[in-house]
Amino acid sequence: MSNEVVLRFSEVTYEYVHKKPLLEEASFSVRQRSRVALMGQNGAGKSTLFKLITGELKPHEGQVVLTPKDTSVGIARQVIPAEHMGLTVREYFATAFAEKKYNLDKLIANVFGAVNVSLPLEKKVKEFSGGQQARLLLAYALIQEPDILLLDEPTNNLDKAGIEHLTGFLMMYEKTCIVISHDADFLNAFTDGVLYLDSFTKKVEQYTGNYFDVVEEIGKRIERENLQNARAEQEIKRLKAQSEQFAHKGGKLRAVAKRMRESAEEAEDTMVDVRKEDKTIREFVIPVQEFPAFFNGQIVKIDSITAIKDNEPISTERDITIRRGSHILIQGPNGIGKSTFLEKLIQGTAEGVTVSPEVKVGYYKQDFSMLDFGQTAFDALMDAMQLKDEPLMRSIAAGFLLDGKALGTEIGALSEGQKGLLAFCRLVIMKPGLLVLDEPTNHINFRHLPVIAKALDEYEGALIMVSHIPDFVAQVRIDEIIDLSSI
Repeated sequence: MSNEVVLRFSEVTYEYVHKKPLLEEASFSVRQRSRVALMGQNGAGKSTLFKLITGELKPHEGQVVLTPKDTSVGIARQVIPAEHMGLTVREYFATAFAEKKYNLDKLIANVFGAVNVSLPLEKKVKEFSGGQQARLLLAYALIQEPDILLLDEPTNNLDKAGIEHLTGFLMMYEKTCIVISHDADFLNAFTDGVLYLDSFTKKVEQYTGNYFDVVEEIGKRIERENLQNARAEQEIKRLKAQSEQFAHKGGKLRAVAKRMRESAEEAEDTMVDVRKEDKTIREFVIPVQEFPAFFNGQIVKIDSITAIKDNEPISTERDITIRRGSHILIQGPNGIGKSTFLEKLIQGTAEGVTVSPEVKVGYYKQDFSMLDFGQTAFDALMDAMQLKDEPLMRSIAAGFLLDGKALGTEIGALSEGQKGLLAFCRLVIMKPGLLVLDEPTNHINFRHLPVIAKALDEYEGALIMVSHIPDFVAQVRIDEIIDLSSI
């Protein structure tokens, strides 16, 4: 590996809101051909840091330096921009270049081989599944042959085969790569370093080693900080108690009391703020809708189900009744129609599928389009409440790490991770009778996943879920699997 630095942040400060910086005098460097994970709490500014690298944003202070100056940067974003969704695949890739490429089809074929996909070039981007769009995002970055490749949650929506292929590709990748991901196993397979964005200090800490080693090192540091705080708190209590005793005795003892108060203040200054990155959402319960007395218990009836094979819909008859307490997993490879099935179920247009009209449905869509991006998080949660209770809403939101600032923010301006937590918070407030979950682990910090899995496992209503993360699915009670690839 070359020791030459290809990217350097030198005392970079950036803020969206005056005097509330996301980065403050942040400094780090990335060497050529290194493969680095970018870590940090949801909303800490990881995607903003990527925009500073691409030049989309400019620092308010400090410098972002690429060496040499003509170093190219390509980014595979989390989602395809809305303005590109109506383009054909060929038109979409044409936007990656400033000038017309006469060998565009050949270039597309080459990057499709790299990301292990074959898609018709005349088909519109919006017509593909989430997993297929994830591959398009990666191919779009690769077709530019960048010196620095930035990947923002590249495993979202990918099936097991897709993740394995991407991991192997990155292990052999010969240029510089920086990855944002909450998939710990994926990161550990190929990274040789970590950039840790601390949302409290606004600095970027740099570590070498594989992902799990760094996480363990950070964990030990937190333990040391907590121990240091515990000792300091004991000393502060002792000094303050003695200070109070001496202050009431008068004379020279008042001077002793003053010195003890000063010592207590010095001890308070030595305390370390526990880093916010390591906060995990509180355990929660998704309450179930109260059904009317005449309700017969049938939530969903499936008489037939449709899958997509060779770009054509294929239907087969089924006799499945989903009742309260039934947990169903829909599985199959990318592009087979899992998300399409869920969306049509929600819209009431899925042939052979009936949702009982009395049922309140809570929908978690992988791109969060079930949320109004122009609405504030506060309004979205209040609208989901049948009986308006702002203190209760704020209390529930706090459990999902959504503070007053996040609640006052338009949903479109939240990070993808915060949108995911908002979506789960909204489900708690809604009290649905049926949960429909399309890739509920997307964008969610891995620390939160066991808490979410426990809530879903214990959910007493009906649940229909699509997920490509086996470790997550293993933690959730599943009563029946519908495999679309068997149709």
